[in-house]
Amino acid sequence: MKIIKSKKELQSEIGILKASGKSIGFVPTMGALHTGHKSLVERCAAENNVCVVSIFVNPTQFNNTEDLEKYPRNLDQDAELLESIGCQVVFAPESNEMYEPQELTAPFDFDFGQLDKVMEGKYRPGHFNGVVQVVSKLIQLVQPDKAYFGEKDFQQLAIIHRMVKLMDLKVEIVDCPIVREPSGLAMSSRNARLSEADRKKAEEIYKVLSESRNFAALLSPIELTQWVEELIDLVPGLEVEYYEIVNTSTLQTVYSWSEPSVGCIAVYCGDVRLIDNIRYNTIDN
Repeated sequence: MKIIKSKKELQSEIGILKASGKSIGFVPTMGALHTGHKSLVERCAAENNVCVVSIFVNPTQFNNTEDLEKYPRNLDQDAELLESIGCQVVFAPESNEMYEPQELTAPFDFDFGQLDKVMEGKYRPGHFNGVVQVVSKLIQLVQPDKAYFGEKDFQQLAIIHRMVKLMDLKVEIVDCPIVREPSGLAMSSRNARLSEADRKKAEEIYKVLSESRNFAALLSPIELTQWVEELIDLVPGLEVEYYEIVNTSTLQTVYSWSEPSVGCIAVYCGDVRLIDNIRYNTIDN
Protein backbone atom coordinates (compact mmCIF):
# COMPACT_ATOMS: atom_id res chain seq x y z
CA MET A 1 0.00 0.00 0.00
CA LYS A 2 1.28 3.47 -0.90
CA ILE A 3 0.89 6.49 1.36
CA ILE A 4 0.99 9.64 -0.77
CA LYS A 5 1.11 13.17 0.61
CA SER A 6 1.48 15.37 -2.48
CA LYS A 7 -0.99 16.12 -5.25
CA LYS A 8 1.75 15.75 -7.85
CA GLU A 9 2.65 12.23 -6.73
CA LEU A 10 -1.03 11.27 -6.52
CA GLN A 11 -1.73 12.49 -10.04
CA SER A 12 1.28 10.52 -11.32
CA GLU A 13 0.04 7.36 -9.61
CA ILE A 14 -3.52 7.83 -10.91
CA GLY A 15 -2.17 8.38 -14.43
CA ILE A 16 -0.34 5.04 -14.29
CA LEU A 17 -3.44 3.24 -13.02
CA LYS A 18 -5.70 4.81 -15.65
CA ALA A 19 -3.23 3.97 -18.44
CA SER A 20 -3.29 0.32 -17.39
CA GLY A 21 -7.09 0.23 -17.56
CA LYS A 22 -7.68 -0.15 -13.81
CA SER A 23 -11.04 0.84 -12.33
CA ILE A 24 -10.64 3.15 -9.35
CA GLY A 25 -12.87 3.37 -6.28
CA PHE A 26 -12.55 6.17 -3.76
CA VAL A 27 -13.48 6.67 -0.10
CA PRO A 28 -12.90 10.19 1.27
CA THR A 29 -12.41 10.29 5.06
CA MET A 30 -11.10 12.53 7.81
CA GLY A 31 -9.35 9.60 9.48
CA ALA A 32 -10.01 8.23 12.98
CA LEU A 33 -11.38 5.24 11.10
CA HIS A 34 -14.01 2.96 12.60
CA THR A 35 -16.15 0.02 11.50
CA GLY A 36 -18.37 2.29 9.43
CA HIS A 37 -15.40 3.45 7.38
CA LYS A 38 -14.19 -0.14 7.16
CA SER A 39 -17.45 -1.21 5.52
CA LEU A 40 -17.09 1.56 2.90
CA VAL A 41 -13.49 0.61 2.13
CA GLU A 42 -14.26 -3.11 1.93
CA ARG A 43 -17.09 -2.46 -0.53
CA CYS A 44 -14.88 -0.12 -2.53
CA ALA A 45 -12.09 -2.72 -2.69
CA ALA A 46 -14.53 -5.44 -3.74
CA GLU A 47 -16.11 -3.42 -6.55
CA ASN A 48 -12.99 -1.86 -8.11
CA ASN A 49 -9.50 -2.88 -9.22
CA VAL A 50 -7.94 -0.19 -7.03
CA CYS A 51 -9.19 1.30 -3.77
CA VAL A 52 -8.02 4.83 -2.89
CA VAL A 53 -8.75 6.35 0.52
CA SER A 54 -8.08 9.96 1.49
CA ILE A 55 -7.33 10.96 5.08
CA PHE A 56 -7.64 14.71 5.49
CA VAL A 57 -9.14 16.68 8.37
CA ASN A 58 -10.58 19.48 6.26
CA PRO A 59 -10.36 22.85 8.03
CA THR A 60 -12.85 24.63 5.76
CA GLN A 61 -15.81 22.52 6.89
CA PHE A 62 -15.39 23.28 10.60
CA ASN A 63 -17.17 26.37 11.84
CA ASN A 64 -15.89 25.64 15.36
CA THR A 65 -12.10 25.83 15.72
CA GLU A 66 -12.21 23.91 19.00
CA ASP A 67 -14.02 21.05 17.26
CA LEU A 68 -11.33 21.05 14.55
CA GLU A 69 -8.55 20.89 17.14
CA LYS A 70 -10.22 18.05 19.06
CA TYR A 71 -10.89 15.92 15.99
CA PRO A 72 -8.96 12.64 16.54
CA ARG A 73 -5.95 11.97 14.31
CA ASN A 74 -3.87 8.77 14.05
CA LEU A 75 -2.49 8.20 10.55
CA ASP A 76 -0.33 5.20 11.47
CA GLN A 77 -3.25 3.34 13.05
CA ASP A 78 -5.57 4.25 10.17
CA ALA A 79 -3.01 3.13 7.57
CA GLU A 80 -2.55 -0.22 9.30
CA LEU A 81 -6.31 -0.85 9.18
CA LEU A 82 -6.60 0.23 5.54
CA GLU A 83 -3.80 -2.02 4.38
CA SER A 84 -5.47 -5.00 6.06
CA ILE A 85 -8.78 -4.50 4.18
CA GLY A 86 -7.63 -4.02 0.62
CA CYS A 87 -6.75 -0.34 0.24
CA GLN A 88 -3.88 0.19 -2.20
CA VAL A 89 -3.43 3.97 -2.06
CA VAL A 90 -3.80 6.41 0.85
CA PHE A 91 -3.77 10.13 0.09
CA ALA A 92 -2.94 12.02 3.30
CA PRO A 93 -2.06 15.62 2.43
CA GLU A 94 -1.40 18.54 4.76
CA SER A 95 -3.68 21.57 4.59
CA ASN A 96 -1.14 23.67 2.68
CA GLU A 97 -0.96 20.95 0.03
CA MET A 98 -4.72 21.01 -0.55
CA TYR A 99 -5.33 24.75 -0.33
CA GLU A 100 -3.82 28.02 -1.41
CA PRO A 101 -3.82 30.56 1.47
CA GLN A 102 -6.69 32.57 -0.02
CA GLU A 103 -8.87 29.44 -0.25
CA LEU A 104 -8.79 29.13 3.53
CA THR A 105 -10.26 32.58 4.04
CA ALA A 106 -12.64 33.07 1.10
CA PRO A 107 -15.95 31.10 1.26
CA PHE A 108 -16.32 28.51 -1.48
CA ASP A 109 -19.22 29.50 -3.73
CA PHE A 110 -21.73 26.79 -4.69
CA ASP A 111 -25.41 26.73 -5.63
CA PHE A 112 -27.00 24.47 -3.03
CA GLY A 113 -30.55 25.28 -4.00
CA GLN A 114 -32.38 24.87 -0.67
CA LEU A 115 -30.36 21.87 0.51
CA ASP A 116 -28.12 23.89 2.83
CA LYS A 117 -30.84 25.99 4.44
CA VAL A 118 -31.95 23.35 6.94
CA MET A 119 -30.50 21.07 9.62
CA GLU A 120 -26.70 20.96 9.47
CA GLY A 121 -26.59 23.90 7.08
CA LYS A 122 -28.71 26.00 9.43
CA TYR A 123 -26.75 25.17 12.58
CA ARG A 124 -23.26 24.98 11.02
CA PRO A 125 -23.10 27.91 8.58
CA GLY A 126 -20.44 27.44 5.93
CA HIS A 127 -20.00 23.75 6.73
CA PHE A 128 -21.26 22.45 3.39
CA ASN A 129 -19.29 25.04 1.45
CA GLY A 130 -16.19 23.40 2.92
CA VAL A 131 -17.49 19.89 2.22
CA VAL A 132 -18.16 20.63 -1.46
CA GLN A 133 -14.86 22.48 -1.74
CA VAL A 134 -12.76 19.55 -0.50
CA VAL A 135 -14.76 16.68 -2.01
CA SER A 136 -14.77 18.28 -5.46
CA LYS A 137 -11.00 18.80 -5.21
CA LEU A 138 -10.43 15.20 -4.13
CA ILE A 139 -12.64 13.72 -6.85
CA GLN A 140 -10.88 15.77 -9.51
CA LEU A 141 -7.50 14.58 -8.18
CA VAL A 142 -8.38 10.88 -7.80
CA GLN A 143 -10.61 10.66 -10.89
CA PRO A 144 -12.49 7.65 -9.50
CA ASP A 145 -15.08 5.60 -11.32
CA LYS A 146 -17.02 5.26 -8.05
CA ALA A 147 -16.95 7.16 -4.75
CA TYR A 148 -18.46 5.77 -1.55
CA PHE A 149 -20.32 7.76 1.11
CA GLY A 150 -22.23 6.70 4.23
CA GLU A 151 -25.90 7.54 4.73
CA LYS A 152 -25.32 8.67 8.32
CA ASP A 153 -24.47 12.07 6.86
CA PHE A 154 -27.78 12.12 4.98
CA GLN A 155 -27.83 15.83 4.16
CA GLN A 156 -24.20 15.75 3.05
CA LEU A 157 -24.94 12.86 0.72
CA ALA A 158 -27.81 14.77 -0.93
CA ILE A 159 -25.47 17.72 -1.45
CA ILE A 160 -22.74 15.48 -2.90
CA HIS A 161 -25.21 14.16 -5.46
CA ARG A 162 -26.13 17.74 -6.40
CA MET A 163 -22.44 18.69 -6.60
CA VAL A 164 -21.67 15.85 -9.02
CA LYS A 165 -24.58 16.85 -11.23
CA LEU A 166 -23.92 20.60 -11.29
CA MET A 167 -20.14 20.27 -11.67
CA ASP A 168 -20.53 17.48 -14.23
CA LEU A 169 -18.07 15.21 -12.42
CA LYS A 170 -17.65 11.83 -14.10
CA VAL A 171 -18.12 9.65 -11.05
CA GLU A 172 -20.82 7.36 -9.68
CA ILE A 173 -21.75 8.17 -6.08
CA VAL A 174 -22.50 5.00 -4.11
CA ASP A 175 -24.78 5.44 -1.07
CA CYS A 176 -23.90 3.03 1.75
CA PRO A 177 -26.14 2.15 4.73
CA ILE A 178 -25.42 3.38 8.26
CA VAL A 179 -23.23 1.03 10.27
CA ARG A 180 -24.21 0.80 13.93
CA GLU A 181 -22.69 -0.51 17.12
CA PRO A 182 -24.55 -3.47 18.70
CA SER A 183 -26.45 -0.97 20.87
CA GLY A 184 -27.71 0.86 17.77
CA LEU A 185 -25.47 3.91 18.20
CA ALA A 186 -24.37 5.10 14.76
CA MET A 187 -20.65 4.60 14.17
CA SER A 188 -18.78 7.90 14.27
CA SER A 189 -15.22 9.06 14.85
CA ARG A 190 -16.68 11.33 17.53
CA ASN A 191 -17.78 8.29 19.56
CA ALA A 192 -14.14 7.93 20.65
CA ARG A 193 -14.62 11.12 22.69
CA LEU A 194 -17.53 9.67 24.67
CA SER A 195 -16.94 8.43 28.22
CA GLU A 196 -18.46 5.06 29.11
CA ALA A 197 -21.30 6.83 30.92
CA ASP A 198 -21.94 9.19 28.01
CA ARG A 199 -21.92 6.32 25.54
CA LYS A 200 -24.77 4.70 27.47
CA LYS A 201 -26.72 7.95 27.25
CA ALA A 202 -25.97 8.31 23.53
CA GLU A 203 -27.43 4.87 22.89
CA GLU A 204 -30.85 6.29 23.76
CA ILE A 205 -30.83 8.39 20.57
CA TYR A 206 -31.36 5.47 18.20
CA LYS A 207 -33.71 3.73 20.65
CA VAL A 208 -36.03 6.73 20.52
CA LEU A 209 -35.71 7.08 16.75
CA SER A 210 -36.57 3.40 16.28
CA GLU A 211 -39.53 3.63 18.63
CA SER A 212 -40.81 6.70 16.79
CA ARG A 213 -41.57 4.54 13.75
CA ASN A 214 -44.31 2.85 15.79
CA PHE A 215 -46.13 6.18 16.19
CA ALA A 216 -45.97 7.40 12.60
CA ALA A 217 -49.44 6.02 11.92
CA LEU A 218 -50.85 7.89 14.93
CA LEU A 219 -49.07 11.25 14.82
CA SER A 220 -48.39 13.82 12.13
CA PRO A 221 -44.74 14.47 11.21
CA ILE A 222 -44.80 17.70 13.24
CA GLU A 223 -46.29 15.94 16.28
CA LEU A 224 -43.78 13.12 15.98
CA THR A 225 -40.93 15.62 15.75
CA GLN A 226 -41.98 17.11 19.07
CA TRP A 227 -42.37 13.64 20.62
CA VAL A 228 -38.81 12.64 19.65
CA GLU A 229 -37.28 15.91 20.88
CA GLU A 230 -39.07 15.75 24.23
CA LEU A 231 -38.19 12.11 24.87
CA ILE A 232 -34.48 12.52 24.11
CA ASP A 233 -34.26 15.75 26.12
CA LEU A 234 -35.56 13.81 29.13
CA VAL A 235 -32.31 11.79 29.17
CA PRO A 236 -29.87 13.56 31.52
CA GLY A 237 -26.83 14.72 29.58
CA LEU A 238 -28.53 14.73 26.16
CA GLU A 239 -29.71 17.91 24.45
CA VAL A 240 -31.38 17.92 21.05
CA GLU A 241 -30.07 20.64 18.76
CA TYR A 242 -32.61 19.77 16.07
CA TYR A 243 -34.85 16.97 14.90
CA GLU A 244 -36.48 17.43 11.52
CA ILE A 245 -38.59 15.07 9.43
CA VAL A 246 -37.91 16.00 5.82
CA ASN A 247 -38.45 14.86 2.25
CA THR A 248 -35.68 12.43 1.31
CA SER A 249 -34.92 14.34 -1.91
CA THR A 250 -35.58 18.02 -1.19
CA LEU A 251 -34.73 17.94 2.55
CA GLN A 252 -37.66 20.27 3.19
CA THR A 253 -40.00 19.73 6.14
CA VAL A 254 -42.84 17.30 5.46
CA TYR A 255 -46.31 17.85 6.87
CA SER A 256 -47.87 14.56 5.79
CA TRP A 257 -46.69 10.99 5.46
CA SER A 258 -47.58 10.94 1.77
CA GLU A 259 -43.97 12.00 1.01
CA PRO A 260 -40.88 9.76 1.33
CA SER A 261 -39.53 10.89 4.68
CA VAL A 262 -36.40 10.74 6.79
CA GLY A 263 -35.92 12.02 10.31
CA CYS A 264 -32.54 13.71 10.86
CA ILE A 265 -31.20 14.58 14.29
CA ALA A 266 -28.28 16.32 15.98
CA VAL A 267 -27.80 15.78 19.71
CA TYR A 268 -25.22 17.03 22.16
CA CYS A 269 -24.02 14.35 24.56
CA GLY A 270 -21.98 16.45 26.94
CA ASP A 271 -19.75 18.44 24.58
CA VAL A 272 -19.81 15.80 21.81
CA ARG A 273 -22.17 16.49 18.94
CA LEU A 274 -23.72 13.38 17.36
CA ILE A 275 -25.91 13.03 14.27
CA ASP A 276 -28.16 10.21 13.08
CA ASN A 277 -31.20 9.62 10.91
CA ILE A 278 -34.02 7.16 10.34
CA ARG A 279 -36.34 6.58 7.41
CA TYR A 280 -40.11 6.37 7.77
CA ASN A 281 -42.39 4.26 5.63
CA THR A 282 -44.70 6.31 3.45
CA ILE A 283 -48.26 6.24 4.77
CA ASP A 284 -51.26 7.40 2.77
CA ASN A 285 -53.47 9.57 4.97
